[in-house]
Order: sequence, then structure tokens, then C-alpha cells
Amino acid sequence: MKHLILVLLFLFNLSCANEYKYTKNSTKDYHIIPKPLSLQFMDGKFLVSSKTKIVGDYQLKNEGMFLAEILNSLTNYSIDFNTQGSGNIELRIDDSIENEEGYNLLVNYNKILVSGKSSKGIFYGIQSLFQLLPFSKESDKSKQNEITIPAVEIRDSPRYIYRGMHLDVARHMFPVSYIKKYIDLIALHKMNTFHWHLTDDQGWRIEIKKYPKLTQVGAWRNGTIIGHFPGTASDDKKYGGFYTQEEVLEIVDYATKRHVTIIPEIELPGHSSAAIAAYPSLSCFPDEPTVVANNMMSKASKEAQAKETVKIVQETWGVFPDVYCAGKDDTFVFLKNVLDEVILLFPSQYIHIGGDECPKDNWERCTDCQSRMKSENLQDEHQLQSYFIQRIEKYLNSKGKQIIGWDEILEGGLAPNATIMSWRGTKGGIEAARQGHDVIMTPYQSVYFDYYQHVDKDNEPLAIGGLTTVKDVYFYNPTPVELSKEEQKYILGAQANLWTEYISTIDYVEYMVLPRMTALSEVVWSIEEDRNWDDFSNRLLTFRKKLDALGLNYAKHTFISKD
Repeated sequence: MKHLILVLLFLFNLSCANEYKYTKNSTKDYHIIPKPLSLQFMDGKFLVSSKTKIVGDYQLKNEGMFLAEILNSLTNYSIDFNTQGSGNIELRIDDSIENEEGYNLLVNYNKILVSGKSSKGIFYGIQSLFQLLPFSKESDKSKQNEITIPAVEIRDSPRYIYRGMHLDVARHMFPVSYIKKYIDLIALHKMNTFHWHLTDDQGWRIEIKKYPKLTQVGAWRNGTIIGHFPGTASDDKKYGGFYTQEEVLEIVDYATKRHVTIIPEIELPGHSSAAIAAYPSLSCFPDEPTVVANNMMSKASKEAQAKETVKIVQETWGVFPDVYCAGKDDTFVFLKNVLDEVILLFPSQYIHIGGDECPKDNWERCTDCQSRMKSENLQDEHQLQSYFIQRIEKYLNSKGKQIIGWDEILEGGLAPNATIMSWRGTKGGIEAARQGHDVIMTPYQSVYFDYYQHVDKDNEPLAIGGLTTVKDVYFYNPTPVELSKEEQKYILGAQANLWTEYISTIDYVEYMVLPRMTALSEVVWSIEEDRNWDDFSNRLLTFRKKLDALGLNYAKHTFISKD
């Protein structure tokens, strides 16, 4: 009798295995974004069960635990990652894979193998595996013990080494919990860089222990304009906040585990009103009051300036003439001290120093700046800005860091080792590449996500202007055709920017980002020849279910179907 029971159990298990082994899969089962380099459909499904076991080397513990968390979120099981023994899901380093971020994913009815050149590649393989999982907003975990994954063989690697998303927290800031969620979005889309815009005229958002007034004063504005610039009035509401160094380290650690590099931006020499409000001596004219465009100044600031001449954190949007004084050595001492603390917080190779939209009005009438120009044999204020940038670059290079700057830093002579972010179209990027400088493409026409995304602007949330649809993003090619093959190698990739003058809530951020970010992810990952709008639109309908399940607020008018 005992022998008969064992035989019956064997036959039962065999029949279950055969059921999944010969299952026919639908093409919809394989809707992955960004589109893989190679994807081969196969018959069969892998059954996730209580016996599922993830194994891999200890160095892949982060990735193994990440995968286990995904699977456990969909089932009642407690699937673990193990560094010893055998398992039916294996993570493996494979030196034969050429691309550092490349991966292979093999799913059979009884085995899953995720291999990569590095742990980063394996992480991206897991992200593809995640997209193959059944996922719906209405999922009842108590009933979903039977999770299957369609059999497939994927070989994949990215087109560009730089795949980024930017977020401005100076105009409006967001809690630590949401910064982590934003990083999760970046990782979900197989992007690898988070450009964190931390300082600007309207707020200083990072704690610098040597200069406490940066957050005591510079992190707070007394009001914000109502409506579109120039605004109808001030809301007279004090607004602000900042991230402590402990919070920054927590966020950096979180991003590192998701293979996202954070590049901090500390604006200089322009967009420095918040720092100057905290330390007026950084200005060319410390005794001159801050001017707010169209006099859209809060009551609190008007009252303060009526009593004495004071610098204030800007309360409106735009470009302002009160910038760091280039003639005072104390300015550079301040910035070097700030950057010293920033360097300790961010392991990134790069520090973004801004360099954009720096009016020269104050420099032209400042005796210190004019003396600097004479002593350094500089012909004009554009060369003075170049001197400023190069001096900061030299210091950061001495600390083992490289600078990134907006394309204005080309004016007056480019810093020797600088990387350019080309935002005013593609001209700056083309010029920099021809000079042999690395370039990240961020042209406002194609990847500024603070632009409207639908032609019916009257029914859209307030945006800064312009129009960039999902389709516009999808058809963007980061490598300018004007460049020779040799020059094209300097195009590292592309990034979308989200400036937050009019974006004050988490839901608003997600609405402006999604699904334009999804389109960009395919632009920077997949080879151009494989991109097809109709195919992408179909896959986007499936990807939408992931967005729903994750509770994300995306722009629904993008979708051609309500399925």
C-alpha cells in the first residue's frame, strides 16, 4: 500500500509538471518595457510554489532578497534567498556576457536562471522577470497561491550607459519616502541615474553642517506666487524644508541597492538666491535688497524689508541677477566647504554644478569681479563664468570627482574635464562632442516633463508651457545625426528633467512623469532599429496594469485603449 501511494504521488506530480511544461503562451505574456535585445517565446510556465527556492552567491544577496520580496508580495509563501544548496531559481554571475549591465534570462517550466555580467545586470534581469509576473490591482494575495511565469529566453543589454531621471526639489520638495519611490520607478524602468536638484533660488534643501543658516534661512521662503508666472498674488504661506545628512545617506543607500546612482546638483554661480539669503556676503552687493519679479512678494517679506535691507529666498520663478560674487575669494572658500560635505554623502563619480542662466549684470558693476577679470586677464564676463566653473572643476577633480554642467558652461571656454548636459536643444551637445567632451542629452523639446503632455491644455494640470507627448518622447533619438561615428561615442545617453515650479504634490509628479518616463526608458535602453510605436503602444497597455497595481497616478489619456 505504501508503495502504491508513492507511485500515485509521483504520477500526480508528473502530471502537474507536464501541465505547465506544455502550456501554450500568448504574445501578451511577453510585453516587456523597455524592449529586450532578443526575446524568444517558448512553451510552458514556471509555477511559483511553496517549494520555490532562490539560490546564488553571497555577493548577490541584495538581488536575491529583492526577488524574494517581489514573489512573496504576490503569494502567501515565505520564499527565501540562499547562498548554499540547490534551487529552482538561480542567480549567477556570467563573465561571458560582454555588457556590464547585460543579462540573460531563461525561464523553463521547472527552472529559472538569471545571469549577468555583474549584479547590476542580474538586477535588470529580475526587473524583466517582474514584468512577466501576473499582476493586477484587484489581486487577492490570499487566493493567489498559483503564480506562473511564461517560459522564455531573453538576452539583453542597454544601448546607452547613462539613463537618467531628474527631480527638482528646490521649488517644491517631497518626503524621503517618496524620493525612495521615485528611485523605485527609475529602477523599474531599467534606468540607472537619479539627478537630484537640491539647491536653487527658491530653496536650499540639503543640510550643510558648517553653514547652518543654509537650512535655517535658505530652506524657507515666505510665500509662493499663485498661478502661472508672473502670478496674480502671493499665497503668503511659508514653505520649505530640507533633507538632513542622515536622510541623504539613507536615500543613497536605498538607491545603491537598486543600482541607481544619485548625482547631486549644487547650483553655481547663478540660481543662488537661497544661499545668498542665508549668507548675504556671497553676493556682489550684500546691502542691496532682493528684488522679486513683478513685486509678487509676500506680506512677511515686505514687512521685513520695510524694517531693514534684507536678502530673501525667492518667492517667484525665473532668472535673477543676484548671483555668487566671482571676485571674492570667500565665495570659493564657501563653495569648497559645501562641496566637501556633499562629496562625503554621495559616492557618485559626478557632481552637477549647474552653470546655467547666470546673468552678468552684477558682475559688470562689481569692483571685485572687475578686478578678478583684470588679474586673470579675462576679456569679458562670459570668460569670468568660465573661470568660475574651471576653478570649481579643478577643486572637485582634486577630490576625485568630475563635474557635469548645463550647456551654458560652454560659453567663455569649456572646463577641461567637464561633461555637458545639453538642454537648450542639441546644439550644445553637438559642440561639446566635437570638442571631445562627454555629453548627456536633455533637450527641452523632447524630455522636459514639466511641459504639457496633451494638446487639450485647458483640461490639463498647470504646466510651465510647451507640449511634449508620449509619442514625442518615444521618437526622440539622443544621438544627433550631425555627429560622425567617432564623435557619437561621446553621447553617454539621455535624461528627462522634471522642474517643479508648478508641481507641488506626489500625485502631480507621477502624472507628469508617467508614462513619458516609460517611453524614454525604451529610447535609452533598446536599439533604435527595434523601436516601433504600434508595438510599444500594445506593450504599454500591459505595462499599465503594473502601474495600476503599484498605485501610481499616470496620465490615462495616453492610452489608445481602455482595456
